[in-house]
Amino acid sequence: MKRRHFIGASATALATGAVAAPALAQTQPEVKWRLTSSFPRSLDTIFGTAQIFAKYVAEATDGRFQIQTFPAGELVPGLQALDAVSSGSLECAQTATYFYTGKDTALAFGTGVPFGFNSRQQHSWWFFGGGAEIINGVLAKYNVTSMPLGNSGCQMGGFFRKELNDVADLKGLKFRIGGIGGQVLAKLGVVPQQIAPSDVYPALERGSIDAAEFVGPYDDEKLGLVKVAKYYYYPGWWEGGAMLHLVINNAQWNALPKHYQAIVRNAAEAANNWMLAKYDSVNPPALRRLVQQGVELKPFPQSIMEAGYKASYELYNELAAANPAFKQALDSMLAIRADQLVWWQIAEYAFDSYNIRSRGRG
Repeated sequence: MKRRHFIGASATALATGAVAAPALAQTQPEVKWRLTSSFPRSLDTIFGTAQIFAKYVAEATDGRFQIQTFPAGELVPGLQALDAVSSGSLECAQTATYFYTGKDTALAFGTGVPFGFNSRQQHSWWFFGGGAEIINGVLAKYNVTSMPLGNSGCQMGGFFRKELNDVADLKGLKFRIGGIGGQVLAKLGVVPQQIAPSDVYPALERGSIDAAEFVGPYDDEKLGLVKVAKYYYYPGWWEGGAMLHLVINNAQWNALPKHYQAIVRNAAEAANNWMLAKYDSVNPPALRRLVQQGVELKPFPQSIMEAGYKASYELYNELAAANPAFKQALDSMLAIRADQLVWWQIAEYAFDSYNIRSRGRG
């Protein structure tokens, strides 16, 4: 009886396995996507985030969902990433939505706006303050959807060839700066310049530009700007927490099985956290190295901060009057930020401020 029972059970298990294996294969289809980044391979934290994301997706699907990553310029230029995904030429991209304010000014809020959120507040707004619905509502017009894929944290204000003492020193200044921050600074007399990362150093060395901002100490050190500009200003008030995005073609997204969509969302969120943690790790020693190389670290004068704040909200009111989507995003940001800042002052700011004052006491 025991032998007959064993044989019968074995046969049943084999039959079940024969049915289950093809069923499992059907739910784990082979998918191959290409991802173009708006950033070069040399920026190993930003581009590395795209690579980490692809690695997480492959691991979660036993290699059946492969995403091949390409730096800016290998498939399409960095600032054409959204267009390539929109047209269906590529399945997805890693980019910053504020690169595309020429399409819709509301897209600035996806990455971050001057005197807006810090990185954690931006993240909270995206998931719980209506940010995802607003930005993806705009992107739907271009046949794409998006989700966060990295954040730089608060950025530096950039390298300047000459010292800044007042707002008057900004007049006529040719400054490499991206996003809506350039429009704000234009109100203060700056001449904004859109220049690819690889071209920033030679432009600053030749004097074609007078200043350049990029991200923070780790990436700025890689660009070598300390060799041609002496003054390093902070904070980058136009990018208090710059969020990057995974932008996906709608047809490709909708064709994925639901569990693959869940894997993509979770892999993107894990990579998002990886990037912020990596920058928090590599920026402090990079800043020390820059100071050792002779950079003069300076805060922006209070007069420039005040003028920048005033100009920012003048611009926001103008853009809100012209674009309902921008107004919706602005109203949402202001409402969420009002609550966030009260809480931040009581909790994070009070805690961090005390630790900063107590530094070195042991």
